Amino acid sequence: MIPFQAPTDEILASLRLFAGDTPGWDADLTQEITGHFAAFAEGVLAPLNGPGDRQGCALENGRVRMPEGFGAAYAELAESGWQGLTAPEEFGGQALDHLTAAAVSEIFSGANHALQMVTGLVPGAISTLLAHGTPEQQTTCIPRLTSGEWLSTMCLTEAGAGSDLSRIRCKATRDGDGWKIEGQKIFISGGDQDMSQGILHLVLARTGAPEDGVKGLSLFLCPSHADGARNAIIVTRIEEKLGLHASPTCQMEFDGATAELIGTEGRGLAAMFTMMNHARLDVALQGVAHATRAFAIAAAYAAERRQGRTPEGAAALLTDHPDVTRMLSAQQDLARTARGMCHVALAELEKGTAPALVEFLTPLCKIYATEAGIRSADLGIQILGGYGYLEEYGVAQVWRDARITSIYEGANGIHALTLATRGLKLEGGAAIGQFAALVARLAGDEPGVLAASEAWRARATALAASADPRAEAHGFAEETAALLARAIRLRLAAG
Repeated sequence: MIPFQAPTDEILASLRLFAGDTPGWDADLTQEITGHFAAFAEGVLAPLNGPGDRQGCALENGRVRMPEGFGAAYAELAESGWQGLTAPEEFGGQALDHLTAAAVSEIFSGANHALQMVTGLVPGAISTLLAHGTPEQQTTCIPRLTSGEWLSTMCLTEAGAGSDLSRIRCKATRDGDGWKIEGQKIFISGGDQDMSQGILHLVLARTGAPEDGVKGLSLFLCPSHADGARNAIIVTRIEEKLGLHASPTCQMEFDGATAELIGTEGRGLAAMFTMMNHARLDVALQGVAHATRAFAIAAAYAAERRQGRTPEGAAALLTDHPDVTRMLSAQQDLARTARGMCHVALAELEKGTAPALVEFLTPLCKIYATEAGIRSADLGIQILGGYGYLEEYGVAQVWRDARITSIYEGANGIHALTLATRGLKLEGGAAIGQFAALVARLAGDEPGVLAASEAWRARATALAASADPRAEAHGFAEETAALLARAIRLRLAAG
């Protein structure tokens, strides 16, 4: 297997190119921090990726046992302060920016996506507490999350609900000054594990009547331990998945579990979206990581593998064959454009001046980058041929792990519909003009892109006025992503 090497130089070059004008961003500090994490990822996290995938997680006596070495790696991760990278200093964090965090997250996912899955929801949980929690909730929970004492989960999905959260049946009832939660949740990443001392479950549960739909949902803080004992939360099974075998995806039963309301009763989905939007950009970075890793494996293999002969009669490397170089170029393009797209969105998030544009770019990044990861992994398998289909070369695991990214945190088709509906109507349609201006800025006013951008603006405006845009949503998302990718390529070429 090709050893993992963090794409530090490519990440930093992309950040400088696409986010270099972000006020207050310290590129040198980001470089220093990214270098430290890259060394940790290469030396500690990546060597556990293959063995962890083969060993998987186990459910023993109602508790999840992580693969060998994961506990020690997490302890080192927490001890070094990586869990509190973006958390406020007053809660024990380092208060760093989203751009630095993105560099770390991409490297983490490329080195060991499964472990990143279990640890990666903490920043979103902290953001949710900061946005919606009481001062007491913040003081109680955030320091434990930043220190690594606690990890966190996001408990939304139910067997009968899936992506339709209006059908959630998990119920919360008042119990004195607190609440009790009863019901089942499925597909809970890191629903249990033996690495952290505790887990903070963010649970979306029904406080209103079933006919209230999403308006009857509230968000709750439900710790794994309450009053000095384990809370009434039972892991009934670990899902047997195509990939991410070292990440425990749990089916969980809340049997009168003690919980605390966060935010406003009946406004749980709005509160949960704080966490979900963070997670969606993080999933986009997972796609970038997989696209990059698949390209690295394929490029290294193709540079050494001899196959056939050149027109001059010499022994040929795979890189001498036009079809192979075509596929390698496609992989590299997918990784670079997806990374650039994410960095553009994160720069806008960091600037904080165009919230409608950020909300529009978030699902777009999720769609494009996750599909880029899957496509690059698929090409990597093809380049390696029969060896690509073998687990020992690593690219098969990349494909298996990448495949879920277009499904979780909202299936890509749902995000396409979001783009074509809510995304075009935010702040009176502000994102339409902001997106067109962004494309023009990235493309350097290149005439062909400007013409395409104006055509896109006209279509977006018409779609925003449409009574039913569902049939056009997928095509519109593809066209939008292709336009932004085209502009990003021009910016990459211009340097």
